[in-house]
Amino acid sequence: MHRCWVPPTPYDLNRTLRVLRRGAGDPTCRLDDDGTWWRVSRTPLGPATLRITDHTTAAGDGRVITGQAWGPGAQWALATLPALLGADDDPDVFVPHHRVVAAAHHRHAGLHLARTGLVMETLVPTILEQRITTGSARYAWHHLLRRYGEQPPGPAPAGMRVPPPVRGWRMIPSWQWHRAGVDRARAATILRACLYAPRLEEAAAMPLPQAMARLQHIPGIGPWTAAETLQRTNGAADALTLGDLHLPAQIGYALTGRRDTTDDDMLDLLAPYADAEQRHRAARLILLGGRMPNRRTHRAPHSRIAHL
Repeated sequence: MHRCWVPPTPYDLNRTLRVLRRGAGDPTCRLDDDGTWWRVSRTPLGPATLRITDHTTAAGDGRVITGQAWGPGAQWALATLPALLGADDDPDVFVPHHRVVAAAHHRHAGLHLARTGLVMETLVPTILEQRITTGSARYAWHHLLRRYGEQPPGPAPAGMRVPPPVRGWRMIPSWQWHRAGVDRARAATILRACLYAPRLEEAAAMPLPQAMARLQHIPGIGPWTAAETLQRTNGAADALTLGDLHLPAQIGYALTGRRDTTDDDMLDLLAPYADAEQRHRAARLILLGGRMPNRRTHRAPHSRIAHL
């Protein structure tokens, strides 16, 4: 099965999909050297493998993005392909209020916010990222999927795995969480989320305030985890990450040159984008185009330690 989608101009496929990949070796999302994206998911209809290619039209007068899908969930994967590629997102509504943001918005005009529509597949690895380094979180995600993930349908690259179903996550014994480097608190949060998975999945169709509240009903899921999840599942342009150890300093340094910025300071700096509900987009553009603190005083590129 396949589907074609004509992207707007400009459009950056790699920049749009990159946030869905948990490291270069992510078992659920791969980027080939030729620019082909592979994604495996557990859709409401079952597992699916999706291959995404970006090429010119047969007449050579434009671009077209083609999705090919295999497996029981292939029809669902293709039906939601435009949303995944950011078709529901309109970067043109964004109005920069800072010179750094304006420059990044111009340079990355093809950036769209992807929308997966699948909450649990994003929530689990996000919980794994709580309060630890990026490398440790990725190791846990890769280890658990190699052991408990399913072989994807179709011609997916070797090593890719479909995340376990809710029942599969609940069946993982305690010592395997430990071997993956996942402490008791994060494992317990994932298991609690599994108990309410159908209600959490509903958040993908909710307005942002209600979606944030729905996820945070689960003990162990706070503003950081909810925002990081909804940025990907809902393409939420205003889901600003709060409670991150590094993001306030990065935003503050890029906009003011200060390194001691707090969450409250960051909210004040991004307040001009609040009415338009674009604070996450503004923050992402700053990270793409703004100046960052040097590594001697700030180690954000190497770690992702955060609150819940």
